[in-house]
Amino acid sequence: MQIHPCVDRAEHIRSTTLEPGGTWTEVRERERRKQPHVHGPPRTPMALPPEVRTSPVVRLIGRTPMVRLTHAAAELSPAVSLCVKLEGLNPGGSVKDRAALSIVQEALRTGALAPGRTLLDATSGNTGIAYAMLGAALGFPVKLAMAAEASPERASSPGRQILRAYGAELILSDPQAGTDGARRAVRELVSAQPERYFHADQYSNPANPLAHYTTTGPEVWHQTEGGVTHFVAGLGTSGTMMGVGRYLRERKPEVRLVGVQPDGPGHAIQGLKHLATADVPGIYDPGGVDEIAAVSTDEAQATARRLARQEGLFVGLSAGAAVAAALRVARELERGNVVALLPDGGFKYTDRSFWEEGLRG
Repeated sequence: MQIHPCVDRAEHIRSTTLEPGGTWTEVRERERRKQPHVHGPPRTPMALPPEVRTSPVVRLIGRTPMVRLTHAAAELSPAVSLCVKLEGLNPGGSVKDRAALSIVQEALRTGALAPGRTLLDATSGNTGIAYAMLGAALGFPVKLAMAAEASPERASSPGRQILRAYGAELILSDPQAGTDGARRAVRELVSAQPERYFHADQYSNPANPLAHYTTTGPEVWHQTEGGVTHFVAGLGTSGTMMGVGRYLRERKPEVRLVGVQPDGPGHAIQGLKHLATADVPGIYDPGGVDEIAAVSTDEAQATARRLARQEGLFVGLSAGAAVAAALRVARELERGNVVALLPDGGFKYTDRSFWEEGLRG
């Protein structure tokens, strides 16, 4: 097996579209009947308003770099590479820019997000930021439900401040109910005033995994020159794994897909779900993963600190969890090319005290 280098950018990726299976609304009508596309940001159908096709923010989404870990992966076999895809370098700061753009594009194309309607969804942070960024750039209102912080000191968290900066309206739901409680709050609003809102529903919207099938998956394939043997990603909405995994399996059936979840319901890894105790997303297919790795909050925090101090990569907790799981996988290999997707950077978590652990003075 050849060890393939990680290509640092994913510019202008073009690829022959494969014949996918069914669902995701027949994979969005066979990717709009095979119109020519570039595997970078999700394609913008010609029927969309010019401001979407020409928006500088839209054009920045996707084509994120991939780098090979060195110090943090020094223990691995020389024939094993561990590469990470840095989704925190999207303009909204996370991988969720891709799904949010795909959802918004489809809603504009179909008229579901028409003038006078407000985009409404539940969020744990990153998708909400992506919606709010796009709403500010494209001119539609955004209303978001998210769990209130259980601790008063986090009532003005960086993520919430970013949402306010973009002008999004916030509804704070029961902190003990988490994102599932925020989803219930959204459903109540939509039921009461269906004509007022476009319910984006990132957890069930087929445009979510489709974004990753048409962009993130081809980027991973290109950046590893087809050499990826294992793909590791967190399970929140599950859109990233469902889309990337499907694309990679169609190209390379033997690729191993490893989903990452917290080790229990009482976790602090924002953006990930403990599937056994949470509302399972409608887009999640258990057959879309080969194995699930459980990671504790402590391990995710320790790995995020390690990446900052050993690699110079400042990433969030779900990214720490993904690398922790990827290291476990890589340690068991004699040869292989493991890719972990890091959903966001660490800047929204600067109010967390775990960063200071292990420092002197």
